[in-house]
Amino acid sequence: MKQLLFYDRPAALHRERHRAWKIDNTGEHFSFARQTNSVVVTGMEFVHLAKEYPIVFAQVGERIVPLVLLGLRTHENLFVDEAGRWNARYIPAFVRRYPFVLADAGEGNWTVHIDEGFAGFNTRTGLSLFDEAGVQTPMLERAIRFLKEYQEQSQRTELFVNRLQKLALLSGLTAQIERTDGEKIVMGGLLAVEEKKLLALDPEDSMALLRAGELGWIYAHLLSLANLGRLSEMVGKTGPLLPPTATEAPERDLMAPQEAPVAEKAVPARPTRKTRKKR
Repeated sequence: MKQLLFYDRPAALHRERHRAWKIDNTGEHFSFARQTNSVVVTGMEFVHLAKEYPIVFAQVGERIVPLVLLGLRTHENLFVDEAGRWNARYIPAFVRRYPFVLADAGEGNWTVHIDEGFAGFNTRTGLSLFDEAGVQTPMLERAIRFLKEYQEQSQRTELFVNRLQKLALLSGLTAQIERTDGEKIVMGGLLAVEEKKLLALDPEDSMALLRAGELGWIYAHLLSLANLGRLSEMVGKTGPLLPPTATEAPERDLMAPQEAPVAEKAVPARPTRKTRKKR
């Protein structure tokens, strides 16, 4: 079983096993993400993300996914401080759903999992997951609703990326930063939409992107690349960023595949509505 990013001890949420559990998000709330330099994002987030983070694409396992860069080096998150605070106005949904996650149980069914290793879980303080009768509390209902919405947007984003690939709009992206101490940081294995290819599309394909609401996502992505400079300023640099260079598709993965475990007797989540591809 492959581990999920952030989730040290993923387990199916069970109304008997976890009936007395509470969640307390005070303290080092985002310390779990301190060593994560990128996370997967959905298209609906692009407009918000573009104001603060670079949005790029990368090969993750057998898929290409959009993600935001949180740091320039392995195990570096420039947005989480020593106190566990996230220093940005918008926090990616991938991060906000923690310590909850949906696991694919097959045949269109999903089960709710939690990270039992999350430091905020206890039986004394915070918000309860279940009431004394074993019924989901409003807090847990909101968390599950958020998971379902996230899953739906992930499916829609997958269709978006498939369209980018079909139209051959993605090209390799490489950037290099030189720090004051002489250290050179090379950002490779990334993909970005090539604007020249976008502008050369047939009117029919361009209109399809516009009608699907995806043309705005693309330009939010392109504008966000300027935030690479912001990341470099956060770690301190003297040399300029080298311009993106078109390369062949990357061979290495920047993130491990996000596969969730399946367990029996879990709290079920109703199947999410599959997003239909617009014609």
